[in-house]
Amino acid sequence: MWPLACAAQPPNRPLADLSLEELTQIEVTSVSRNPEPLADAPASIYVITNDDIRRAGVRTPPEALRLAPNLQVARVNASSYAISARGFNNSIGNKLLVLIDGRTVYTPLFSGVFWDQQDVMLEDIERIEVISGPGATLWGANAVNGVINVITRSAHHTQGALAAVGGGNLDHGMALRYGGKFGADGSFRVYGKGFELENTERADGAPVFDQWKKSQAGFRADWGGPQRNFTVQGDAYRGKSEARPIGGSVEVSGANLLARWNERFASGSDFRLQAYYDRSDREDRTGFQGDVGTLDIEFQHGIPIGNHRVLWGGGYRRAHDNVPDTLPPLIIRFIPPSRTLTWENVFVQDQIKLTDKLELTLGVKLESNDYTGWETLPSARLGWKPTQNQLVWGAVSRAVRAPARLDRDFFLVFPPLNFSFIMGGPYFVSEVAKVFEIGYRAQPSPALSYSITAFHSRYDRLRSGMPPPAFIENRIEGFSNGVEAWATFHASRAWRLSGGFSTLRQHLGVEPGSPDPTGPIALGNDPDHQWLLRSSFNMSTGHELDVIMRRVGSVPLQAPAPPVPAYTAVDMRWGWKLRRDLELSLTLQNLFDDAHPEFNAAPGRSEFERSAFLKLLWRQ
Repeated sequence: MWPLACAAQPPNRPLADLSLEELTQIEVTSVSRNPEPLADAPASIYVITNDDIRRAGVRTPPEALRLAPNLQVARVNASSYAISARGFNNSIGNKLLVLIDGRTVYTPLFSGVFWDQQDVMLEDIERIEVISGPGATLWGANAVNGVINVITRSAHHTQGALAAVGGGNLDHGMALRYGGKFGADGSFRVYGKGFELENTERADGAPVFDQWKKSQAGFRADWGGPQRNFTVQGDAYRGKSEARPIGGSVEVSGANLLARWNERFASGSDFRLQAYYDRSDREDRTGFQGDVGTLDIEFQHGIPIGNHRVLWGGGYRRAHDNVPDTLPPLIIRFIPPSRTLTWENVFVQDQIKLTDKLELTLGVKLESNDYTGWETLPSARLGWKPTQNQLVWGAVSRAVRAPARLDRDFFLVFPPLNFSFIMGGPYFVSEVAKVFEIGYRAQPSPALSYSITAFHSRYDRLRSGMPPPAFIENRIEGFSNGVEAWATFHASRAWRLSGGFSTLRQHLGVEPGSPDPTGPIALGNDPDHQWLLRSSFNMSTGHELDVIMRRVGSVPLQAPAPPVPAYTAVDMRWGWKLRRDLELSLTLQNLFDDAHPEFNAAPGRSEFERSAFLKLLWRQ
């Protein structure tokens, strides 16, 4: 069995109909790169299923990620988001690794994600695995505080036709997909989708000029059997915002192509080879822009040896970018404007079954980059199952955030005076995190399961600056502590309750002697707590009612700006299965809140209003 390709799928029934035993036996792959039951995974991992996404009524991947209580998700404007785990959240966040079907989607400009460029057909998602905590040993640099792994269904499981159309007061869109067979053991699907998001508004009612239109099309083909199988898939997209008074429109386009080969041998060993190419273009005359082409090749080989399972592999990544200057008066400039960066890595991991109840996992990755050379990323995880329905686990990890173009090659220039306010740090080195975690997961009864994790992260050489003219430096250090917990309770066969919360306490400061004028607040804007409650109820045959309530604490901003106020949002979805193949749903968001901001300082920030969305979904 292979990660990202062949993990067992949950039963094809509504989530509220699944038993907790079925839910906890969902297989995940992101913790060890091998399929394992969620109940046995020694990490703080939360799984968002396809049915979770459907019943929440969300329309974009970032909105689906709000369902994970171990993520901080803040909407910046109509199409942009700030998403992180365990802190350091901002619109150019750089400590969270995001994968879509094994394809890493961060940009080498700042080691973060342009969320307005990432999309998938939500109906085709099998699950989203969200790990809070480092995953650097398996996934490499930048997997410092977490990993998001979006896994779509095999083409074998998306046969027939599907059409979805919907609209509301703030957005509308449609999607089409068709799946068929080829050859003796092959399946394929093709899809196309498009949507439009309306302008957001400021607190005074003025438009932000961030209306967003995007279209995307793609395909996937899978063939072969359990012992040998292949996947080829690709996507192409184009998006554009409304023209702004300064800088005009933001325009994006791109395409990607991925191929994967999985092999399982009679000896019990297995092999995986994957390669992809990704091309993205972004035009934003007042922000980050440019074109990037990325080639990535990786392989892994798993070998069972007695009580050990050794997994080893390596990879090569090459990215070439071209970044033009932005508009004056303050120009964002990268010097040189075009650069080719490469990364190489090798890793080995050993899962050792010490006893029937105790398993130790040791691993290390060596990864090189063009700025700092080779980095060492070790980890150790211990899992103990005192009973079949309990897991106690602990982990110690070292992770790094390697320099990006923003750290070394960035300049903020005022041309009339030939003056650079901010300059890339010629000696900027990798940021380092040493993380200690302990967790407990249990299912004390057939109706109840829960998970709780406590963590302590020590950070060194975090990004900092100086008064203008400022070089970007590594002179912030400190630690953070927190707790993440969630639970699921089946009140009855038709009613499922779930909820979760997270807390974060950061203790960061500049090194003695540093003249940094902003300090740690410039690294991210994080609430110290948040919580989520969900109710999924099957009202009667063919009717569903889902209610989600989430509370996010206030978000500190750089003085003298006041913090973004805390908010509580309540969303509700009613679904009606008109026929076996036809479903109608109505989703209301921010039900008891006229509008609220989630990020950035007033008065220019967006506020997000109450919305309604009606959707019709047909499956052949």
